[in-house]
Amino acid sequence: MLQLVLLAALALCGRCSEQDLDGVQRVVGGTEARTHAWPSQISLQYYSSGSWHHTCGGSLIQRNWVMTAAHCVDRNRNFRVVAGDHNLYRSDGSEQVFSVSKIIIHPYWNSNNVAGGYDIALIRLSSYATLNSYVQLAVLPPEGSVLPNNYPCYITGWGLTRTNGQLSSVLLQAYLPVVDYQICSSSSYWGSTVKTTMVCAGGDGVRSGCQGDSGGPLHCEVNGRYQVHGVTSFVSSLGCNVKYKPTVFTRVSAYISWMRSVRLRGDRALVAWGPLGWREVTVPSRTRHGDGPRNAGVAGTGHAGSEGEGLRKWAEMG
Repeated sequence: MLQLVLLAALALCGRCSEQDLDGVQRVVGGTEARTHAWPSQISLQYYSSGSWHHTCGGSLIQRNWVMTAAHCVDRNRNFRVVAGDHNLYRSDGSEQVFSVSKIIIHPYWNSNNVAGGYDIALIRLSSYATLNSYVQLAVLPPEGSVLPNNYPCYITGWGLTRTNGQLSSVLLQAYLPVVDYQICSSSSYWGSTVKTTMVCAGGDGVRSGCQGDSGGPLHCEVNGRYQVHGVTSFVSSLGCNVKYKPTVFTRVSAYISWMRSVRLRGDRALVAWGPLGWREVTVPSRTRHGDGPRNAGVAGTGHAGSEGEGLRKWAEMG
C-alpha cells in the first residue's frame, strides 16, 4: 500500500483537446525543444470518442520497433505511433503514422507494483519507418552500462507542464542530471523503492517528468552521441517535481539481452519464459475503439544513430 501512496506512473490516459493547450507551455522546469532535435522520440496515442489522444512517449529503436514503458500498454486499447512530430496539434508534413501489430510486455512486469521494476515493453509497428532528418533510430547504451552521479541527461516529452496541469502541444525537454543508486536509494530519497535496474535523474524540486512523459527517453550524451539510457517510469504521487524524489526511469542497459531475444524471435511463436511466460498482446483492429480515460499518474537535442548502427548495437549487445 505504501507504494501506491508514493508512486505515480506517468502515462496520461485522459482526454485533451487543442483548446486545452493555449498559452505558454513548459515541461515541469523545462523548455521547448528545438524542432526535430530528438528524432527518435515518438508519441504513443490511443483512440477514444472519435479521435486520437497522446498518452505516452517512446523511442524508435528499429525501423519497425518502438521501446516504451510497460505501464503505457498493459491495457487493451487501440494504439498508434506517430514519429517525426513536434506539435501534436499541427501537421508540418514531417510526421509518420503507424498502426501497431504487436505489443510485447516484459514477463516480470506487475502493474500492481510499479516499484518492482521491469517497466519496459516493445511495440512492433505494422510497417517500417522511413529514416530522414525528422525520424531516426535511438542509440542504445552498451549492456550493463551505468552512468555516474550527476551525469548530464535530458528528458523529453509532451507531458504535463506542472503537477495537475495541462499537456504540452509541443515537445519539451528538461535537464535532469543522474542521481546514482547509492544516493537515490538512501532514506532521504527513494529508499528501497528504487532498484539497480532503474535510473534516477533530477530531484531538485524544479525540473522533472510528469504525466504524459511515461515511456519516453532519458537522453545522455556519451562519446559525442546521445544514447537513450532510460525509459520514463514514475515520480512521487505528491507531485511531479518533489525535491529529493527524482524522476525514475527503467535502465535500458539492463534489458538489452531481453530486447535482443524478442527481436530474434520475430514472427515466430514466443517461447515461455519467466514466472508469467512471454506476455504477448495482440492489438485490436482499428475498428475497435479504446476504452475510456484512465485516472492514472505514471510519467513521459539529440543525435540518433543510423539504421545500421542501431541494428548492429542491438545485435551485438545481447
